[in-house]
Parts: sequence; structure tokens; C-alpha cells
Amino acid sequence: MNKNDILTLTIDKMAGSMGLARHEGMAVFVKNALMGEKVTARVEKVQKNCAFLKTVDILEPSPARREPPCPHYRQCGGCTLQHMDYRTGLEIKREHIRDTLTRIGGADIDVPPIWGMDEPRRYRNKVILPVAAADGHIRAGYYAPRSHRLVPVDDCLLTPEGTMPVVRAVLKWMEDCGVPPYDETTHSGLIRHIMLRSDRKGNIMLAVVSRADIPHKEELRRAAGAFPEIVSLILNIQPQKGNVVLGPVNEVLAGEPRLRDTLCGSMFDISPLSFLQVNITQAERLYNCALDFAALRGDERVLDLYCGAGTISLLLAKHCREVTGIEAVEAAVRDAESNARLNGITNARFYAGNTEDVLPGLIQREGAFDAAVLDPPRKGCDAAVLSALAEAGVPKIVYVSCDPATQARDIAILRGRGYTAEKAQGVDMFPWTEHIETVVLMMKK
Repeated sequence: MNKNDILTLTIDKMAGSMGLARHEGMAVFVKNALMGEKVTARVEKVQKNCAFLKTVDILEPSPARREPPCPHYRQCGGCTLQHMDYRTGLEIKREHIRDTLTRIGGADIDVPPIWGMDEPRRYRNKVILPVAAADGHIRAGYYAPRSHRLVPVDDCLLTPEGTMPVVRAVLKWMEDCGVPPYDETTHSGLIRHIMLRSDRKGNIMLAVVSRADIPHKEELRRAAGAFPEIVSLILNIQPQKGNVVLGPVNEVLAGEPRLRDTLCGSMFDISPLSFLQVNITQAERLYNCALDFAALRGDERVLDLYCGAGTISLLLAKHCREVTGIEAVEAAVRDAESNARLNGITNARFYAGNTEDVLPGLIQREGAFDAAVLDPPRKGCDAAVLSALAEAGVPKIVYVSCDPATQARDIAILRGRGYTAEKAQGVDMFPWTEHIETVVLMMKK
């Protein structure tokens, strides 16, 4: 098998968004192919044990195949599952969770159907669009897969209806006033990204991210003022090179410094830097699932590790004696403390620092806790965190994850320390993408 060879294949199963087939005993992964289809595909990359191909022609299509509704689908690379019907995508995610928990985690556990959405479009409450010069104009869009090549986007079916008119108004302000886009190759220019956050009422926070201070602020205020739904206009300064989108400095150009939204019955003030799940509907289902798995009686002391701005902590606090949150980002801890005060919650406290550094000393000073909720970043938990929980004999661990592979790795470690996986549930937080949130309950034997 050589690069650019054309093969005829029958797809045996799915591996994420790609079809998996066999050719002369070798596993081949085929882009834009579905299980059961017969396709011709071009070889793009050959490795020692597998190869990667791209579909050229579909000879026998699957009943699950759909025409992608987004015209940017093949260039953008964000919604990798739009070429199949939504329910098929959910089943692929379910199989991925089940296979990963078994193969990596060693957990013999049933995975029920994924909790999907009735309307899996327009669900994002936050969108960040890079800005660049293209075709003699200033454009906004998304980066093509594995690159920083801008794909201009007229509309995104994941964002609220009013998003792109606001984006176009900012781009027009840039062109009319001669405000240049940022050029990452020369570290010159100004405007790097346009970010919009929205609440359930439809109010919008517009943040313009720039390398440095900008001219023509009054003209930008007038452009934003044409949209009554914009209640907050922010200039965010990000002077550093690299991929970090937002900088530490926010200047309020008009309106309020924060939006206020509700999640699981609690209010949250949201700044440009605040973390809040981008899909509020599914976030409520995810967090209520974690609460259900925790099965709190009201008298427990509970840990919320990697707690962020305290979204799960405040939900737990309503059902237990005390919640202790730990979070590495100090700004998030300040948000968590502020949100607790906003909601009149007095039985939640928060510590700033790496969880692996703070947790062992906390347990040593205060003794065992009755339950722990883990919601780590994609890389999973530090081994010291899992060791501290196991050594303290925390009887119940609810593990929330955005990456089944690292979650399964950590579950295998906990199983080796005397825990069993009792049940799991997947929540489709990001429809039409391969990403999935999973909740697993671990119990001490």
C-alpha cells in the first residue's frame, strides 16, 4: 500500500467519525465513510500498523448517511459527524465509551443510551472566532483542521441566530476605520478574535480581543449600539504570542462587566474569562446526573476537585453538609466564591492551587470525606490525586470527564486501589462533534 493508491473497501465498523476497514490484514481508517458502506478511497498516510484514507466515491451508501447541512462542513473540520443522522452519531459515542471503559479501564459496566438533544443546533452560548485578512477583506471564521489557516464562515449552525450579524458589524468597523487584524507570523496588527457570550434571555457580551489598545473606540461603541441585545462590550488585551485566546486585561467599553445566567437553579455572573459550559441545557443534565450518582443524604462532607467557578459545588451544597472545592486557576476560585455569595450559599469553601498539591494536606488536616466529585481537564487526574483519595478511603467517587480515554486510565488506577465502577452515563454536550461527556460512579469495595 502506497500513498495515493485507490482502494475499494467495505467499512466494518466506526472509529469516531472515521470508518474502519481491513486491507490485506492492515487496519485502515477512512474519512467520511460509514459502517456498512462500500467505498473507493485514496491512501493519504501509511504507518507501520495502519493507514489513513479519504473517501473518493461512495459505491453503496449507508441508510444513516445524510447531506451535511452546513456548507462549511468539509473545510471547517469542527462538526465531524454531520454526514450521518444524529442518532447514529449518539450510538457511535456510546460504543466509544463502552469500548474505552472496558479496554483501558478494565471496567465491566453497562453503558446506557447517550442523553442527546431534541434540537441539536444553535446550542452554544459562547463562540470565539479568529480574525484574519483573506481575499482582500477582513474575515472571521474557524481554523481548518490541524492548521491556523482561516476558513471564513458566514454562519455556524451551532451558534445562536444573532451571532453572525454582530460579527459582521465588528468586521465592518475594522474595515471602515482601518483597524488591522492580527498577523501571528509577524506579531503585528491588532484584532485577534471576536468572542460572543449569551445568556438564556438572549443578552450578549461582545468581547473584541486585541494584541494592544485600539483606536476608534467610539465608532466600535456605535457599531455595537445598533444591537440592543448587546449589554456588555469588552476590550480584552492579549499581547502574548501563542494560542492562548484571552489576555488578563479587560476594559469595559460599554454596558456591564458581566452577564448573569442560571444553571441548575443557581445564578452565575460571567466575565469574559469565566468558565461556563457552552451548552447550558446539557450541562444541567450532566450535573444533575453527577448529583444523582452521588446520592447524597444531607449530612456528608463532599470534595469538588477541579471545581472551576463552582458550578457543580453550588449544586452539591444544596444537598450536603459541606462542599470543599479545589481549583488551580485563582480567577476561577474568586468567581466560585463570588457565585456562592450571590446565591446565599454558606456551606461551600474553595482553595486555589493544583489539586495534587492541595488535596493531600487538606485530607491530612481534616480527615476523610464522604464523597468526591472529579471534573478534571482533558488530561485527566494527577496520580497523586487518585492516591490521596484512595488512601483516605473516600467511599464514593463521581468522575465527570470530557475524555473517555483518560477517564478510563484513571478508573483502572482506582480499580487497583480497591474501587469498582458501578454505573456510567454519557451526555452529548457537543452535538455533531466527536466529543462526549461521561459520568462514572466508583465505589470503594
